[in-house]
Amino acid sequence: MWAAGRALTRLIVGPFNRVEGDLEVRLDVADGRVRSAQVVSPMYRGFENMLVARDPMDALTIVPRICGICSVSQSMAAARALAAAAGVTPPPNGVQAWNLMCATENAADHLTHFYLFFMPDFTRAPYAARPWFGQAQQRFAAGSGEHVRAALAARQRWLELMGWLGGRWPHTGSLLPGGSARAIDASERLRLHAKLRELRAFVERTLLGGRLETLLALRSEAELLACPELSAQGDLRLFLEIAADTDLAALGRGPGRCLSFGAFARPDGTGGFARGLWTAAGVQPLDLDTISEDVTHTWLAGGGLGPRHPREGFTRPEPDKAEAYTWNKAPRLAGQVVETGAVARQLVDGQPLVCDLAARHGVGVYTRVLARLVELARLLPLMEEGLHGLVPNAPFANPVQLPAEGQGMGLNEAARGALGHWLRIEHARIAHYQIVAPTSWNFSPRDAQGTPGALEAALVGAPVRPGESTPVAVQHVVRSFDPCMVCTVH
Repeated sequence: MWAAGRALTRLIVGPFNRVEGDLEVRLDVADGRVRSAQVVSPMYRGFENMLVARDPMDALTIVPRICGICSVSQSMAAARALAAAAGVTPPPNGVQAWNLMCATENAADHLTHFYLFFMPDFTRAPYAARPWFGQAQQRFAAGSGEHVRAALAARQRWLELMGWLGGRWPHTGSLLPGGSARAIDASERLRLHAKLRELRAFVERTLLGGRLETLLALRSEAELLACPELSAQGDLRLFLEIAADTDLAALGRGPGRCLSFGAFARPDGTGGFARGLWTAAGVQPLDLDTISEDVTHTWLAGGGLGPRHPREGFTRPEPDKAEAYTWNKAPRLAGQVVETGAVARQLVDGQPLVCDLAARHGVGVYTRVLARLVELARLLPLMEEGLHGLVPNAPFANPVQLPAEGQGMGLNEAARGALGHWLRIEHARIAHYQIVAPTSWNFSPRDAQGTPGALEAALVGAPVRPGESTPVAVQHVVRSFDPCMVCTVH
């Protein structure tokens, strides 16, 4: 209940610019703070239903079209689901190729998020009096900042990697249940190494202001702040100054439970990023059978049936549903809200610096952004190792014979977090297909118990200045999750 005389106002923020897809946020504001939030995905696309009754291999052509910026991740999840249904595993070169393609796309997305989506908000008018504002404008102004333009050029050259690895980007057609249709020869591997060196140089010179290994050796925030080898010329140091001045560490704290399906393991199953559920008490193993989706507040039928596991769920529009406010389902793990993304991967994997940040500040805007930069720094050496691991003249794919009857699950870590595909094949056709995307987890609505999703809860307490129609603090919280709304609504 609100105290007598306390004014409560409704503010609708959206559509958001610099976001993949359509997004609206409804805020209840009192005393200059967000008191509650509803996150709205206003667009329905229905890819899951498009797949039913098709040849199972059609999934590899259709699901990449869900999204233009994480199409490889969608392809990978579909390939893994089909591989599970067929009982096939890729050869070592195929595993390395899968890892290299996903890492290329994730690294490009992290670069895009920092320079194009997140940092330009610090060049807005509310920050004009801050001592760092001039530097922020020079580097990060949308479309004109010196480092924004440099990052765009680096990203474009970086994605040329996908031409060698997968034939093209987006929507590469080389990912198969048995591996990769695109073999990499020795001369191409040399070119790929050159591209890796090029991006490493940009990240070290422009983003970090020092070597990757320097950042990755740091074990605490105190070491990060005191490190003389990460210079003020790097954008990381400017971000740290901005974060301290605007108290980003106190903004947008999530549920304190972080989910990762694991990623980038070597062909022998070692290395990469671990799978699990992180909480402040430690990392727990995942029980994938406890994943469910609640549609109580979604414009979809089936609310009376209770939460359902994706292998049993369905997607049937009910646009006139009275209690609904979004097309996004409400995924839960053992009935609980979780957060996913780069911060989840690094916490589950025990990355020391990110673990220290979470222990000191919780998982909020500051920790999420730094975790993404740490992960970018980790991805490049992983890719260098993967290229070295390719075996000349060895196969990149194993033959696959899909069964007339079967089912499979494909899990992957997209840039924005845990992605899962569940399919069932009957009479040599897709009989069932369900997708739970990373932003589905993070931007979920309330469930049947009224528990808000991760972003809905993280927005509570965000400051709203007098006269703000698109509060800058709300923008920071939303963008810290790096939403991809088109994947959310498939």
